[in-house]
Amino acid sequence: MPTWLVIIIVIAAVLVVGAAAWFVIQGQRRRRLQETFGPEYERAVKEHENPREAERDLTSRMKRHSDLDIRPLPSSTKDRYAQEWALIQEQFVDRPSGAVVEADRVLVSLMAERGYPTEGYDQQLADLSVRHANALRHYRAGHDTLERHRETEMSTEDMREAMKHYREVFEDLLTDDGGEGAKSHGKQASGNRGNGTADSGKRRGDDGPARRGTDR
Repeated sequence: MPTWLVIIIVIAAVLVVGAAAWFVIQGQRRRRLQETFGPEYERAVKEHENPREAERDLTSRMKRHSDLDIRPLPSSTKDRYAQEWALIQEQFVDRPSGAVVEADRVLVSLMAERGYPTEGYDQQLADLSVRHANALRHYRAGHDTLERHRETEMSTEDMREAMKHYREVFEDLLTDDGGEGAKSHGKQASGNRGNGTADSGKRRGDDGPARRGTDR
């Protein structure tokens, strides 16, 4: 066999192996992103209309998140926030819209306490998506209701639903210990949390009675 033919065969084999390795690496990378971001992965693909652009964006979020100092909360701080949330829910009976505004404020305060930057809503979503992907649909729903209320007064039932959505995000942030368990958020099925109210009284007994203002 001529030397030049051997060289061509070797080069072709190297290219085939390299291409196969590239596809394997890309597949592993995609699976890792899907596991990390869960429903946010598909949302990013739809927004970018290109999987590669979406994956670059998600990878960038992970890099930014790795540079953040995300901290677990001590028990005393968790108790303080739980009590504050219970008071907000008690206020809902007399001041539904005011309670939702306060819920939004406390949620942003909790993000900051955990170490998340809070310079803007869109950036909050991007930062939270790395560890709290399944909670983002609740954050969006609550925030959207609040924004619409600022333009046109929403009904008490709308405010009640917003409070339920905000509570889901609140509990997710409050109970995340910052350890390995948090990495599984993206893997959980988005339906696991139901409509934002199922079993929440069982999850936290410290403010169960206060929830009657929003869950009736």
